[in-house]
Amino acid sequence: MGVFTCRRARPRGVRGWITPLFATCVALTQAIATPHAHAQDPTRLTIMVSGTAKMIYLPATLAQRLGYFRDEGLEVELLSQPAGVDAESELLTGFAQGVVGFYDHTIDLQAKGKEVRAIVVFSQVPGEAELVSTRLPATVGTMRDLRGHTLGVTGLGSSTSFLTRYLMAQQGLSAADYTMLPVGAEHSFAKALRSGRIDAGMTTDPIASRLVRNGEARVLLDLRTLESTRAALGGPYPAACLYLQSEWLEAHPELATKLAHAFVRTLRYMHAHDAEDIAAHMPPEFRRDHPELYVKALAAALPTFSADGRMPDDGPPTVLRVLAASNANARSKLLDPHIDLSRTYTNKFVDQVRERR
Repeated sequence: MGVFTCRRARPRGVRGWITPLFATCVALTQAIATPHAHAQDPTRLTIMVSGTAKMIYLPATLAQRLGYFRDEGLEVELLSQPAGVDAESELLTGFAQGVVGFYDHTIDLQAKGKEVRAIVVFSQVPGEAELVSTRLPATVGTMRDLRGHTLGVTGLGSSTSFLTRYLMAQQGLSAADYTMLPVGAEHSFAKALRSGRIDAGMTTDPIASRLVRNGEARVLLDLRTLESTRAALGGPYPAACLYLQSEWLEAHPELATKLAHAFVRTLRYMHAHDAEDIAAHMPPEFRRDHPELYVKALAAALPTFSADGRMPDDGPPTVLRVLAASNANARSKLLDPHIDLSRTYTNKFVDQVRERR
Protein backbone atom coordinates (compact mmCIF):
# COMPACT_ATOMS: atom_id res chain seq x y z
CA MET A 1 0.00 0.00 0.00
CA GLY A 2 2.96 2.33 0.43
CA VAL A 3 4.04 4.65 3.20
CA PHE A 4 1.78 7.12 4.95
CA THR A 5 3.51 9.68 7.11
CA CYS A 6 2.22 12.86 8.69
CA ARG A 7 5.07 15.19 9.49
CA ARG A 8 4.50 18.38 11.41
CA ALA A 9 5.63 21.74 10.14
CA ARG A 10 8.92 23.01 11.46
CA PRO A 11 8.56 25.28 14.49
CA ARG A 12 8.57 28.98 13.70
CA GLY A 13 9.11 30.30 17.21
CA VAL A 14 12.53 30.51 18.83
CA ARG A 15 12.77 28.49 22.00
CA GLY A 16 16.43 28.77 22.75
CA TRP A 17 19.22 27.88 20.38
CA ILE A 18 19.11 24.09 20.78
CA THR A 19 15.74 23.52 19.09
CA PRO A 20 16.44 25.52 15.92
CA LEU A 21 19.97 24.08 15.72
CA PHE A 22 18.58 20.56 15.99
CA ALA A 23 15.90 21.31 13.38
CA THR A 24 18.54 22.70 11.04
CA CYS A 25 20.71 19.60 11.45
CA VAL A 26 17.72 17.33 10.75
CA ALA A 27 16.74 19.38 7.69
CA LEU A 28 20.28 19.26 6.32
CA THR A 29 20.50 15.53 6.92
CA GLN A 30 17.20 14.99 5.09
CA ALA A 31 18.22 17.23 2.22
CA ILE A 32 21.47 15.31 1.78
CA ALA A 33 20.12 11.80 2.33
CA THR A 34 16.91 12.04 0.35
CA PRO A 35 18.36 12.93 -3.09
CA HIS A 36 20.89 10.11 -2.65
CA ALA A 37 18.14 7.63 -1.86
CA HIS A 38 16.10 8.73 -4.85
CA ALA A 39 19.18 8.58 -7.08
CA GLN A 40 19.50 4.91 -6.10
CA ASP A 41 15.80 4.23 -6.75
CA PRO A 42 13.97 6.88 -8.80
CA THR A 43 10.63 5.13 -8.24
CA ARG A 44 10.75 6.20 -4.58
CA LEU A 45 9.04 9.58 -4.45
CA THR A 46 8.21 12.05 -1.71
CA ILE A 47 5.11 14.20 -2.12
CA MET A 48 4.34 17.03 0.26
CA VAL A 49 0.64 17.49 0.98
CA SER A 50 -0.59 20.83 2.30
CA GLY A 51 -2.53 19.08 5.04
CA THR A 52 -3.31 15.39 4.46
CA ALA A 53 -6.48 15.54 6.61
CA LYS A 54 -8.00 18.36 4.55
CA MET A 55 -10.83 17.08 2.40
CA ILE A 56 -9.67 19.11 -0.60
CA TYR A 57 -6.52 16.96 -0.72
CA LEU A 58 -8.29 13.65 -0.14
CA PRO A 59 -7.22 12.20 -3.56
CA ALA A 60 -3.62 11.99 -2.34
CA THR A 61 -4.38 9.71 0.59
CA LEU A 62 -7.05 7.81 -1.34
CA ALA A 63 -4.65 7.03 -4.20
CA GLN A 64 -2.24 5.56 -1.71
CA ARG A 65 -4.86 3.61 0.25
CA LEU A 66 -6.25 2.13 -2.96
CA GLY A 67 -2.77 1.00 -3.99
CA TYR A 68 -2.75 3.01 -7.20
CA PHE A 69 0.81 4.29 -6.71
CA ARG A 70 1.99 0.73 -6.17
CA ASP A 71 0.16 -0.36 -9.32
CA GLU A 72 2.34 2.13 -11.23
CA GLY A 73 5.49 0.67 -9.72
CA LEU A 74 5.99 3.67 -7.44
CA GLU A 75 6.76 3.87 -3.73
CA VAL A 76 5.25 7.20 -2.68
CA GLU A 77 5.67 8.75 0.73
CA LEU A 78 3.13 11.43 1.63
CA LEU A 79 4.32 14.05 4.11
CA SER A 80 1.98 16.63 5.59
CA GLN A 81 2.54 20.36 5.98
CA PRO A 82 -0.39 22.51 7.19
CA ALA A 83 0.31 25.39 4.79
CA GLY A 84 1.04 25.34 1.08
CA VAL A 85 3.86 27.85 1.45
CA ASP A 86 5.72 25.35 3.66
CA ALA A 87 5.07 22.48 1.26
CA GLU A 88 6.40 24.45 -1.71
CA SER A 89 9.59 25.19 0.23
CA GLU A 90 10.24 21.45 0.57
CA LEU A 91 9.79 21.10 -3.20
CA LEU A 92 12.16 23.92 -4.06
CA THR A 93 14.90 22.55 -1.81
CA GLY A 94 14.69 19.19 -3.57
CA PHE A 95 13.49 17.32 -0.50
CA ALA A 96 10.22 16.44 -2.26
CA GLN A 97 9.52 15.57 -5.87
CA GLY A 98 5.97 16.92 -5.86
CA VAL A 99 3.38 18.92 -3.92
CA VAL A 100 -0.32 18.38 -3.53
CA GLY A 101 -1.42 21.94 -2.90
CA PHE A 102 -3.10 24.95 -4.52
CA TYR A 103 -2.48 25.80 -8.14
CA ASP A 104 -2.04 29.50 -7.29
CA HIS A 105 1.44 28.72 -5.96
CA THR A 106 2.63 27.90 -9.48
CA ILE A 107 1.80 31.45 -10.58
CA ASP A 108 3.16 33.07 -7.44
CA LEU A 109 6.43 31.15 -7.79
CA GLN A 110 6.83 32.11 -11.44
CA ALA A 111 6.59 35.74 -10.39
CA LYS A 112 9.53 34.98 -8.07
CA GLY A 113 11.57 33.35 -10.83
CA LYS A 114 10.76 29.72 -9.95
CA GLU A 115 9.24 27.30 -12.46
CA VAL A 116 6.75 24.69 -11.26
CA ARG A 117 3.88 23.14 -13.17
CA ALA A 118 0.55 21.54 -12.24
CA ILE A 119 -0.05 18.23 -14.02
CA VAL A 120 -3.29 17.00 -12.37
CA VAL A 121 -6.06 19.31 -11.17
CA PHE A 122 -8.32 17.88 -8.46
CA SER A 123 -11.06 20.53 -8.35
CA GLN A 124 -12.31 23.85 -9.72
CA VAL A 125 -13.11 25.42 -6.34
CA PRO A 126 -10.97 26.34 -3.33
CA GLY A 127 -13.06 24.16 -1.01
CA GLU A 128 -12.60 26.81 1.69
CA ALA A 129 -15.10 28.62 3.88
CA GLU A 130 -14.71 31.92 5.72
CA LEU A 131 -15.97 31.17 9.21
CA VAL A 132 -16.86 33.75 11.82
CA SER A 133 -16.96 32.98 15.53
CA THR A 134 -20.46 32.86 17.02
CA ARG A 135 -19.09 35.16 19.73
CA LEU A 136 -19.43 37.96 17.19
CA PRO A 137 -22.89 39.50 16.77
CA ALA A 138 -25.19 38.41 13.96
CA THR A 139 -24.73 41.84 12.38
CA VAL A 140 -21.36 40.56 11.12
CA GLY A 141 -22.76 39.20 7.88
CA THR A 142 -20.27 40.10 5.15
CA MET A 143 -16.52 40.23 4.65
CA ARG A 144 -16.71 44.01 4.96
CA ASP A 145 -18.03 43.59 8.51
CA LEU A 146 -14.70 41.99 9.45
CA ARG A 147 -12.99 45.36 9.39
CA GLY A 148 -10.93 45.78 12.57
CA HIS A 149 -10.98 42.05 13.36
CA THR A 150 -8.30 39.37 13.41
CA LEU A 151 -8.61 36.83 10.60
CA GLY A 152 -6.99 33.41 10.66
CA VAL A 153 -5.13 31.89 7.70
CA THR A 154 -2.98 28.78 7.49
CA GLY A 155 0.18 30.79 6.86
CA LEU A 156 1.42 34.06 5.45
CA GLY A 157 1.92 33.51 1.73
CA SER A 158 -0.56 30.61 1.78
CA SER A 159 -3.53 30.28 -0.53
CA THR A 160 -5.87 31.22 2.31
CA SER A 161 -3.95 34.47 2.72
CA PHE A 162 -4.19 35.19 -1.03
CA LEU A 163 -7.94 34.61 -0.98
CA THR A 164 -8.48 36.59 2.21
CA ARG A 165 -6.60 39.59 0.82
CA TYR A 166 -8.61 39.44 -2.40
CA LEU A 167 -12.01 39.11 -0.73
CA MET A 168 -11.28 41.99 1.64
CA ALA A 169 -9.94 44.15 -1.20
CA GLN A 170 -13.18 43.53 -3.09
CA GLN A 171 -14.93 45.19 -0.16
CA GLY A 172 -12.69 48.22 -0.45
CA LEU A 173 -10.56 47.25 2.56
CA SER A 174 -6.78 47.40 2.69
CA ALA A 175 -4.41 45.21 4.70
CA ALA A 176 -4.31 47.96 7.34
CA ASP A 177 -8.03 47.53 8.02
CA TYR A 178 -7.70 44.11 9.63
CA THR A 179 -5.12 41.74 11.11
CA MET A 180 -4.23 38.50 9.36
CA LEU A 181 -2.84 35.86 11.70
CA PRO A 182 -1.24 32.54 10.65
CA VAL A 183 -2.76 29.82 12.82
CA GLY A 184 -2.31 26.66 10.77
CA ALA A 185 -5.20 24.40 9.86
CA GLU A 186 -7.52 21.79 11.27
CA HIS A 187 -7.20 21.56 15.07
CA SER A 188 -4.81 24.49 15.46
CA PHE A 189 -7.31 26.64 13.55
CA ALA A 190 -10.16 25.44 15.76
CA LYS A 191 -8.13 26.13 18.88
CA ALA A 192 -7.37 29.67 17.71
CA LEU A 193 -11.06 30.34 17.06
CA ARG A 194 -12.16 28.89 20.38
CA SER A 195 -9.56 30.80 22.37
CA GLY A 196 -10.41 34.12 20.73
CA ARG A 197 -7.01 34.56 19.07
CA ILE A 198 -8.95 35.01 15.83
CA ASP A 199 -12.46 36.32 15.25
CA ALA A 200 -12.89 34.68 11.87
CA GLY A 201 -10.82 32.76 9.37
CA MET A 202 -10.61 30.60 6.29
CA THR A 203 -10.46 26.83 6.57
CA THR A 204 -11.58 23.62 4.89
CA ASP A 205 -13.67 20.59 5.69
CA PRO A 206 -13.89 18.55 7.76
CA ILE A 207 -13.02 21.13 10.43
CA ALA A 208 -15.29 23.80 8.93
CA SER A 209 -18.38 21.58 9.14
CA ARG A 210 -17.40 20.45 12.63
CA LEU A 211 -17.13 24.00 13.98
CA VAL A 212 -20.46 24.96 12.45
CA ARG A 213 -22.18 21.85 13.79
CA ASN A 214 -20.81 22.52 17.28
CA GLY A 215 -22.25 26.04 17.20
CA GLU A 216 -18.78 27.58 17.49
CA ALA A 217 -18.81 29.28 14.09
CA ARG A 218 -21.07 30.19 11.18
CA VAL A 219 -20.26 30.42 7.49
CA LEU A 220 -19.74 33.98 6.30
CA LEU A 221 -18.64 33.15 2.76
CA ASP A 222 -18.60 29.74 1.09
CA LEU A 223 -16.06 28.71 -1.56
CA ARG A 224 -16.97 25.04 -1.48
CA THR A 225 -19.29 25.02 -4.50
CA LEU A 226 -18.78 26.10 -8.10
CA GLU A 227 -21.75 28.49 -7.97
CA SER A 228 -20.56 30.33 -4.86
CA THR A 229 -16.97 30.36 -6.14
CA ARG A 230 -18.04 31.96 -9.44
CA ALA A 231 -20.05 34.56 -7.51
CA ALA A 232 -17.19 35.45 -5.17
CA LEU A 233 -14.18 35.12 -7.48
CA GLY A 234 -15.66 35.71 -10.93
CA GLY A 235 -15.02 32.25 -12.35
CA PRO A 236 -13.82 28.72 -11.57
CA TYR A 237 -10.80 28.64 -9.29
CA PRO A 238 -8.68 25.53 -9.90
CA ALA A 239 -7.16 24.89 -6.52
CA ALA A 240 -6.06 21.48 -5.24
CA CYS A 241 -3.65 19.88 -7.68
CA LEU A 242 -0.38 18.02 -8.06
CA TYR A 243 2.47 20.28 -9.09
CA LEU A 244 6.13 19.52 -9.78
CA GLN A 245 9.28 21.46 -10.50
CA SER A 246 9.46 21.99 -14.26
CA GLU A 247 13.08 20.86 -14.36
CA TRP A 248 12.24 17.58 -12.62
CA LEU A 249 9.20 17.13 -14.85
CA GLU A 250 11.28 17.47 -18.00
CA ALA A 251 13.86 15.01 -16.67
CA HIS A 252 11.32 12.39 -15.51
CA PRO A 253 8.32 12.42 -17.85
CA GLU A 254 7.75 8.69 -17.36
CA LEU A 255 7.41 9.11 -13.59
CA ALA A 256 5.11 12.09 -14.06
CA THR A 257 2.93 9.96 -16.33
CA LYS A 258 2.71 7.27 -13.67
CA LEU A 259 1.71 9.81 -11.02
CA ALA A 260 -0.89 11.33 -13.34
CA HIS A 261 -2.34 7.89 -14.07
CA ALA A 262 -2.61 7.05 -10.35
CA PHE A 263 -4.38 10.31 -9.57
CA VAL A 264 -6.76 10.21 -12.53
CA ARG A 265 -7.71 6.65 -11.56
CA THR A 266 -8.43 8.00 -8.09
CA LEU A 267 -10.62 10.81 -9.39
CA ARG A 268 -12.56 8.32 -11.51
CA TYR A 269 -12.98 6.11 -8.46
CA MET A 270 -14.40 9.05 -6.54
CA HIS A 271 -17.00 9.68 -9.24
CA ALA A 272 -17.98 6.02 -9.34
CA HIS A 273 -18.43 5.51 -5.57
CA ASP A 274 -20.44 7.18 -2.84
CA ALA A 275 -19.09 9.20 0.04
CA GLU A 276 -19.54 6.42 2.57
CA ASP A 277 -17.43 4.01 0.54
CA ILE A 278 -14.68 6.60 0.01
CA ALA A 279 -14.67 7.62 3.67
CA ALA A 280 -14.18 3.98 4.66
CA HIS A 281 -10.76 4.09 2.97
CA MET A 282 -9.61 7.12 4.95
CA PRO A 283 -7.50 6.79 8.10
CA PRO A 284 -9.75 6.69 11.21
CA GLU A 285 -8.16 9.85 12.61
CA PHE A 286 -9.44 11.82 9.63
CA ARG A 287 -13.03 11.08 10.65
CA ARG A 288 -12.35 11.38 14.37
CA ASP A 289 -15.41 11.67 16.62
CA HIS A 290 -17.99 12.51 13.95
CA PRO A 291 -17.79 9.98 11.09
CA GLU A 292 -21.34 10.78 9.95
CA LEU A 293 -20.45 14.47 9.63
CA TYR A 294 -17.34 13.58 7.62
CA VAL A 295 -19.43 11.51 5.20
CA LYS A 296 -21.99 14.31 4.87
CA ALA A 297 -19.31 16.91 4.10
CA LEU A 298 -17.63 14.56 1.63
CA ALA A 299 -20.92 13.88 -0.16
CA ALA A 300 -21.37 17.63 -0.62
CA ALA A 301 -17.79 18.00 -1.89
CA LEU A 302 -17.72 15.10 -4.37
CA PRO A 303 -19.36 17.00 -7.28
CA THR A 304 -16.59 19.62 -7.14
CA PHE A 305 -13.82 17.10 -7.85
CA SER A 306 -12.66 16.71 -11.42
CA ALA A 307 -13.35 13.49 -13.28
CA ASP A 308 -10.36 13.77 -15.61
CA GLY A 309 -7.75 15.98 -13.87
CA ARG A 310 -7.65 18.55 -16.69
CA MET A 311 -7.12 22.26 -16.14
CA PRO A 312 -10.23 24.25 -17.18
CA ASP A 313 -9.44 26.85 -19.87
CA ASP A 314 -10.93 29.73 -17.89
CA GLY A 315 -9.36 28.71 -14.57
CA PRO A 316 -5.79 30.10 -14.75
CA PRO A 317 -6.87 33.65 -15.77
CA THR A 318 -9.22 33.76 -12.76
CA VAL A 319 -6.46 32.69 -10.40
CA LEU A 320 -4.01 35.22 -11.89
CA ARG A 321 -6.56 38.02 -11.48
CA VAL A 322 -7.19 37.09 -7.84
CA LEU A 323 -3.46 36.97 -7.08
CA ALA A 324 -2.78 40.31 -8.76
CA ALA A 325 -5.60 41.96 -6.83
CA SER A 326 -4.57 40.44 -3.51
CA ASN A 327 -0.89 41.37 -3.57
CA ALA A 328 -0.14 45.02 -4.29
CA ASN A 329 3.59 44.50 -3.87
CA ALA A 330 3.77 41.80 -6.57
CA ARG A 331 1.03 43.17 -8.84
CA SER A 332 3.37 44.45 -11.53
CA LYS A 333 5.09 41.05 -11.79
CA LEU A 334 1.79 39.17 -11.84
CA LEU A 335 0.23 41.15 -14.68
CA ASP A 336 0.84 40.27 -18.33
CA PRO A 337 3.21 40.05 -20.09
CA HIS A 338 5.30 39.04 -17.08
CA ILE A 339 3.43 35.81 -16.34
CA ASP A 340 3.13 33.02 -18.90
CA LEU A 341 0.20 30.92 -17.67
CA SER A 342 0.98 28.18 -20.18
CA ARG A 343 4.12 27.40 -18.17
CA THR A 344 2.19 26.95 -14.91
CA TYR A 345 0.27 23.83 -15.93
CA THR A 346 0.01 21.14 -18.58
CA ASN A 347 -2.78 18.75 -19.58
CA LYS A 348 -0.29 16.57 -21.44
CA PHE A 349 -0.04 13.86 -18.82
CA VAL A 350 -3.74 13.53 -17.98
CA ASP A 351 -4.50 13.46 -21.71
CA GLN A 352 -2.08 10.57 -22.07
CA VAL A 353 -4.01 8.78 -19.36
CA ARG A 354 -7.25 9.30 -21.29
CA GLU A 355 -5.62 7.86 -24.41
CA ARG A 356 -4.48 4.78 -22.46
CA ARG A 357 -8.02 4.07 -21.32
